[in-house]
Amino acid sequence: MPALIVALEVGTSKVVALVGEKREDGHIMITGMGEYPSSGLRKGEVIDYENAVVCTRGAIQAAEESGRVNIRQVYLAVSGGHIQSLTNRGITPVRGPAQEITQEDVDSVMDIAGSISLPHDREVLHSLCKHFGVDDQERVANPVGLEGARLCVDMLILHGVRNLLRNTVKVVRGLQVDVADVAFAGLCSALAVVTPEQKRSGVLVIDLGGGTTDYFAYADNVVATAGCLGIGGDHVTNDIALAFNIPISQAEGLKRRSGSALIDPLVMSKRVKIPAEMGFTGRSVSVKALHSVMNARLSETFHLIRAETEERGVLHQFGGGVILTGGGAHMSGIVELAEKELGLPCTIGKPLHVSGLSAVRDRPQYASVVGMVEYGFRTMGEDQGVSIVPPWVKGLFKARAREERPGGSRNR
Repeated sequence: MPALIVALEVGTSKVVALVGEKREDGHIMITGMGEYPSSGLRKGEVIDYENAVVCTRGAIQAAEESGRVNIRQVYLAVSGGHIQSLTNRGITPVRGPAQEITQEDVDSVMDIAGSISLPHDREVLHSLCKHFGVDDQERVANPVGLEGARLCVDMLILHGVRNLLRNTVKVVRGLQVDVADVAFAGLCSALAVVTPEQKRSGVLVIDLGGGTTDYFAYADNVVATAGCLGIGGDHVTNDIALAFNIPISQAEGLKRRSGSALIDPLVMSKRVKIPAEMGFTGRSVSVKALHSVMNARLSETFHLIRAETEERGVLHQFGGGVILTGGGAHMSGIVELAEKELGLPCTIGKPLHVSGLSAVRDRPQYASVVGMVEYGFRTMGEDQGVSIVPPWVKGLFKARAREERPGGSRNR
């Protein structure tokens, strides 16, 4: 029987659950999907537990019906503006005979780099290895077998606010479903859309979600930086609603029908009608004004990401350019705006390494949850994984039944 993984993302605009199978040849197929509009979340954070449970239940039940599985365990992708990253260096003397570096030395220096003191309210999500160094030699890919007196490693530490992370896990546990692991949604998006060549050349992945914007970057074949902004498509919608004094529902429709990330000179004199609704009088608004409102918020988002990558000295290392994912990647003019603000070529990213449901395979808004399926198989030990399962997940939310296949059991 094929191995099963169920990936879940409890997002600001929607909750998505995917059932993935790994065939004997190693290929991953998406065999089930459930999607439900979100309620009770803002900026990727739970603000109404009961409503969040309802919409999560809806997505899981739909995935069970679609994939014909009983879901008892999921791999959870998380986001939120509280998620941050930093680089920490670990250093250790080489203790092997003739100062030859062993795997024990490597394990020791990685433990040192990963043991970081954070504020009491924060937890580590991932500790990702960047570069090793041997004495004065930097950017060593694999130090085992080399000779040297000192070994160091730089690790990217992704961390978030403990209670905010736990609240999302509690939503899932409220459905009597176990959480096998938790991963940063930005990392998952990168796993889904980045090719090995792009990883070597350097690439920046930006996931434009409803309440957050995740980013994850590779340079020289290793992770360079990552983080999350508490800004997303919902903020663009709110800006439109405030600018034109219209309901949120009308602002969302206006954004989808007539919106653009760029101010198009060809529509300078055009206007779009807004019908009367819920006590709001009907009117027409300038398309130029609409585009200006959207452009201001989206330009700010890309500017913040550019500033962060420049501060860490990696912006010039993205030879593979920028890949946009998430629902915001569908927005008119978004590619051109990203190229303008970041000074890099930009493309829309779609999941690369899976087959099955075309609705998932061909759409950038599902990159993060598809990547969570891939991540799940890696941490199951079926591939060479690169992540460390967060201890707070292991300690607080252990799986109920070790004998059950991860992700669920196939109905007979």
